[in-house]
Amino acid sequence: MPINYARRLTGRQREAGGNRQLGMVLAFVAGAANAGGYIAVHQYTSHMTGIVSAMADDVAGGALGLAAAGLGALVSFVAGAACCALIVNYARRRALHSVYALPLLLEALLLLSFGVLGTWLASIEVLIVPATVTLLCFMMGLQNAVVTKLSNAEIRTTHITGVMTDIGIELGKALYPNRDGAAAPVAANRVRLRLLAMLALCFFVGGIAGAVGFTRLGYAATVPLAMMLVALAIVPVVDDLRRS
Repeated sequence: MPINYARRLTGRQREAGGNRQLGMVLAFVAGAANAGGYIAVHQYTSHMTGIVSAMADDVAGGALGLAAAGLGALVSFVAGAACCALIVNYARRRALHSVYALPLLLEALLLLSFGVLGTWLASIEVLIVPATVTLLCFMMGLQNAVVTKLSNAEIRTTHITGVMTDIGIELGKALYPNRDGAAAPVAANRVRLRLLAMLALCFFVGGIAGAVGFTRLGYAATVPLAMMLVALAIVPVVDDLRRS
């Protein structure tokens, strides 16, 4: 049933299959928000490596204003991750079913706000950067943290540098020429390799969908993404409301 499936993906009780499927959906969302958001705000917001490198270049070149803007984006990402930790730990202390659904529901509300109020938010500055950039960085930090916590740091969805590194490691294991009779033969984890490949593919496909959507619909392209997150997260939240 769809309700039981949603409960399996975002509920308190976790299993490897549910983590993998949720990770792929969220990788799609992150890819769409990152690529589509770039068209809207002219900055990638799902990973901090490029932002920190750009800050270093700006400081070295004396462009302190640009470095400060990068710092604002970085602080927003960290704040999103911190917010996720606060929500998850609060929910765990109270044994809520929605321990992981609540951060995703918050992300959905923020995405919806971005889609509906995007033009207005672009005219407001928060932490020296436009509110649109601040909001996207906060959401990506929030999402990356919730997936990290529910999967015990085995899955990342907002960037694929680590994913591609792990794919290379597993491919190296698969290609390793084991000698006959080796006591501990080197073998690739094929289940993990398939998961990593699917995460990368979902992020890429999401990027295409986000870029096309923002090009044709503008900020409104985030509304379907927000509704997708609501559909995933709402069942455990309703479970808690019924219990209370």
